Amino acid sequence: MNKSTSIILSCLLVLSFTSISHSRDQIKIVGSSTVYPYATVVAEKFGKGGKFKTPVIESTGTGGGMKLFCAGVGVNHPDVTNASRAIKPKEKALCEKNGVSEIIEIVVGNDGISFAHAVNSPDANFTKEQLWRALAAKVDVDGKLVENPYKKWSDIDASLPNKKIEVLVAPPTSGTRDAWNSLVMVKGCSKEAKSLFGDKAKKECAKIREDGYAVEAGENDTLIVQKLTSNPDAYGFFGYSYLVANKDKVKAASIEGVQPSLEGIQDYSYPIARPLFFYVKKAHIGVVPGIQEYLKEFTSKKAMSNRGYLAKIGLVPLASDKYEVTRTAAIDLNIINIK
Repeated sequence: MNKSTSIILSCLLVLSFTSISHSRDQIKIVGSSTVYPYATVVAEKFGKGGKFKTPVIESTGTGGGMKLFCAGVGVNHPDVTNASRAIKPKEKALCEKNGVSEIIEIVVGNDGISFAHAVNSPDANFTKEQLWRALAAKVDVDGKLVENPYKKWSDIDASLPNKKIEVLVAPPTSGTRDAWNSLVMVKGCSKEAKSLFGDKAKKECAKIREDGYAVEAGENDTLIVQKLTSNPDAYGFFGYSYLVANKDKVKAASIEGVQPSLEGIQDYSYPIARPLFFYVKKAHIGVVPGIQEYLKEFTSKKAMSNRGYLAKIGLVPLASDKYEVTRTAAIDLNIINIK
């Protein structure tokens, strides 16, 4: 598609959108299950203000949300997508292809992926390499790459529990899965395996075994909590807010000797810390009522500060300089480069 055609398509999409804008008077949000609790609280407070309807939010996972968000401009497409990792180049390309040419990126705050188990289970501590060896499709054994042979944690290291490996993992469409792959699978991949994988190391290290020891648990993190509660030998991973909200049911294993905490996530001393995002279509602002006001509410200090109402449910606030960047993007509607 050449530049002129792209501009014409974008104009036609916006004109069409504007002409039928009366058919939707509620903000539509999709995306990350990790950002979902925060977006829901903001949406409820926003709706109670009385001026605008409460936004409709669907937890589709980060990847699923990006597909919906980038599918086009118009009332049939969402206005906002939540994301537990940054937008990927291929997603930017899809947005551009479908006329979604102006996107505002909002960094919500920080999050720590919690590797959790039932609250009545013995405390545990894992290194990233141990987690990689438990979940990888292929591992190095005696200088060779083999299909993962580990069945018990103690097969990996005698100091680990003599129990079957059973980990509930997020699906491939999940941003949390992407972050886990990047922060645990790739970084925890042994030097020997990386050498044996060669140029394909990053891709191969991130592959998760499919022989029953890693179990895909869907996008519903609340369901993962329920499953961990009913099986004290199982582990699962999800965002910090779910740990905070369910501390009577689950607890976190330490990673490299460090427990997830507000301070450790904010300064990234916790080894599985990451930023959270949401993305907004600028073309929808002023057409679907309330989008800019929703941005202001979400990025207000009463929501995002250390004492804000989002911190109370587990969001780790941004450092002051990063907060100012986020607030400016929300107020000035600064768009990112999608080329």
